[in-house]
Amino acid sequence: METLITLLVGVLVSTATYLLLSKNLIRIVLGTAILSHAVHLLLMTMGGLKGGSVPILDDGTETYTDALPQALILTAIVIGFAVTAFFLVLVYRTYQSVGTDNLNEMRGSKDE
Repeated sequence: METLITLLVGVLVSTATYLLLSKNLIRIVLGTAILSHAVHLLLMTMGGLKGGSVPILDDGTETYTDALPQALILTAIVIGFAVTAFFLVLVYRTYQSVGTDNLNEMRGSKDE
């Protein structure tokens, strides 16, 4: 299972890299969002996908699941959502004031 998720992370990182290298601002924002989700999946995979019980000492089970990677990823998802929302508002405001979302046109070069 970890191999499959690692391959999925590789596909997400390559897709995010492709989007980050484009000239469109919306694609760049989507690329950063996809890259952050790829990192979340990678951290979850590195934390281990093993099953176990909740870490309560009164129970008779011997295998426990570590809740720290899940808590860290949940925090990172919330922060990533806020940053993506901020980027989208920033891109919208830039589009309103400049009139384009193409980086070459914003820079002033006429090359396509």
